[in-house]
Amino acid sequence: MRFELYTDENDDRAVYITGNFNNWNPRDSRYQLGQLDPNTYFIDIDDPILPDTIEYKFTKGGWENVELDQYGNITPNRKIEKSAGKVSDTIEKWRLNWGPFKKEFFPIAEVISEEFYIPQLDRYRKVWALLPYDYYVSDKRYPVLYLQDAQNLFNEGSGYGNWEIDKKLSILAEYGRGDVIIIAIEHGSEDRIKEYIFDNDNIANGSEGKKYIRFITDTLKPFIDENYRTKKDRENTGIGGSSLGALISIYSGFLYPEVYSKLLIFSPSLWVEPNNNFPMMNFRVPFRTKIYLYGGGQEGSKMVKRIRIFEEYLKRWEKKNLFDFEFRTSINPEGTHSEFYWSQEFPRAMEWLFYDNKENPAEVKPQQQSIKN
Repeated sequence: MRFELYTDENDDRAVYITGNFNNWNPRDSRYQLGQLDPNTYFIDIDDPILPDTIEYKFTKGGWENVELDQYGNITPNRKIEKSAGKVSDTIEKWRLNWGPFKKEFFPIAEVISEEFYIPQLDRYRKVWALLPYDYYVSDKRYPVLYLQDAQNLFNEGSGYGNWEIDKKLSILAEYGRGDVIIIAIEHGSEDRIKEYIFDNDNIANGSEGKKYIRFITDTLKPFIDENYRTKKDRENTGIGGSSLGALISIYSGFLYPEVYSKLLIFSPSLWVEPNNNFPMMNFRVPFRTKIYLYGGGQEGSKMVKRIRIFEEYLKRWEKKNLFDFEFRTSINPEGTHSEFYWSQEFPRAMEWLFYDNKENPAEVKPQQQSIKN
């Protein structure tokens, strides 16, 4: 079967075909297209590999770089019968690192409080809510994800850049997967390390992680559930972060598995717990917990190694019937310890944690209609 592709937009990114013949892997080296000229690509795929009805799309190396129509909209999967023998397609536009982003799908960013009181620590903190774009014109209830380090999540001006989760949530909403409330808690600046270290005075003199976890679980969550239309049960509650923020989220999930069922763990500071001596509650019936683990290959020689060891501990704890884990590990060989790479990974993690499907479903849902229309 021969696939030919014409596109006006040419750049130095390689083009791949993906579909129901390679488990929708968007960057499969076996399916990189060759070039006939700067705008024309092709690939010949052996017939035995292909199903009778082929579903497929083109990407430039990932779902963040997938094909779009001339208006920048998501395209449905392409379909062709293998018996056709040859197909020629045209692509008008391509995504670039998940863009372009449509303003009408952006979440509503609200400051819950400039100074939310933390009774466990007797201090105050700025807390944000990012609500689905249609929150105030719907009566739906939503799952909630609590994220650490709000300063680096969506506001411009952070010294380290930011995850751009507002933009990434607009992409998820465009795909019909934006029905999640994000609660973003700003870190405590000079108190950050102490608050994100659970119980290790060698690293943080006077570590306060126990109290910080109790703040989110016992104080902040009840407030959010009372003041927003949330789904309060554990199946619809997650927690996450990056670096030390990821580490304190692991502690939260292990100590309160009856509260959190989803953990978003990016580049965790596992060096704090080199022996993986995490405290955990022992329940008679283990709770089902989803964990999305991400690390970059350029974050230092031990990041990926520590994540792999942590994986092995998860499996051991499962065998001891302490937990019932479902985890996915994503390693980006090019990834550094930075907001840029956490930003790229965020939509994939959200989709897997909250929507129980593959990175690219067999059929994309119809685009949501803008409330402005």
